[in-house]
Amino acid sequence: MADHPGHQDTPDATPTGAAAPPHARHSDTAESRAFRELLRGLRVWDVELPSFDPAAAPDDPLPLFRQWLREAAEAGVPEPHTMTLATADASGDPSVRTLMLHDADERGWHFASHRGSRKGRELAVRPRAALGFYWAAVGRQVRVRGSVTAAGPEESAADLHRRSTGALAAALVGRQSEALGSTAELARASDAAWERARREPEAPVPSWTLYVLRAEEVEFFQGDARRRHVRLNYRYEGEGWAKELLWP
Repeated sequence: MADHPGHQDTPDATPTGAAAPPHARHSDTAESRAFRELLRGLRVWDVELPSFDPAAAPDDPLPLFRQWLREAAEAGVPEPHTMTLATADASGDPSVRTLMLHDADERGWHFASHRGSRKGRELAVRPRAALGFYWAAVGRQVRVRGSVTAAGPEESAADLHRRSTGALAAALVGRQSEALGSTAELARASDAAWERARREPEAPVPSWTLYVLRAEEVEFFQGDARRRHVRLNYRYEGEGWAKELLWP
């Protein structure tokens, strides 16, 4: 996202004489050309972007992150607390999804899920992750990387029961990331979960787990319409944070 370049066709990387699998063959249908034209025509940052002086940034990334999220909300960014979470399985294969930030404090960045979900299973074998926030209205993104720990059952339960009835109902449905037989099966389970969530607002969900990512690196990216982006990177070096600028 550092430069939002236009589409560029790349040569076929299939070795000479080898047949490319169907999904990897270059497509030049009218539909494909129309899609590429759509991508080329999409505008980026057609608004006045805020300035960012990295020399005035605090010594710790947490106050700056909180400020940027608040300013994104004030700028009208919908759901500015949504973020991407990247994890990897035991073999190193990555996966990514979008979820909600629950808190950011001196301990780290908080999010939650079922232990048996894909992300829960991956964090159990590789307790490291990366987060990404993007707020288009202000041309800003924040990237966070570090180790992840699971909170205990009491703190995890408190996290869940601070949330909405809908969040509790979704957690009560459970079976996250498992194969689903039909949408009708989901509808029945969801209706039952909603009824229980309304009836028992403190209903336990033992698999619900609060995770805390302890940051080792936090990068703040301020976009610039002329592509002179400002990138400020924080690195934790044992006793404190070191700051450095990065080329865009």
